[in-house]
Amino acid sequence: MEHAENSEELGEKIVRVLKTIYDPEIPVDIYELGLIYDVMVNEDDEVKILMTLTTPNCPVAESLPQEVEERVKSLDEVKDAEVEITFDPPWTQELMSEEAKLELGML
Repeated sequence: MEHAENSEELGEKIVRVLKTIYDPEIPVDIYELGLIYDVMVNEDDEVKILMTLTTPNCPVAESLPQEVEERVKSLDEVKDAEVEITFDPPWTQELMSEEAKLELGML
């Protein structure tokens, strides 16, 4: 039971870190943009993040996943982090949070 609480806490910490990373073209963090599809933490505190990019030829296709990986790895509790990029399903504006849409004047 203790692990479940820890991984939930760790999941929240990871989300807080993700909310500090911004898409360079859009003034909204990658979490609120809906670019993060899944955050998985295993029993060994290894993290796997499934994310997408706004477009397959996004200018930060190389650097953004790297930044996500490094920021998450910088958390003391995380032993390792891996980012997997997927375009299935492709990102659409519907994936953005209300907050992101408001920020971009879409509401």
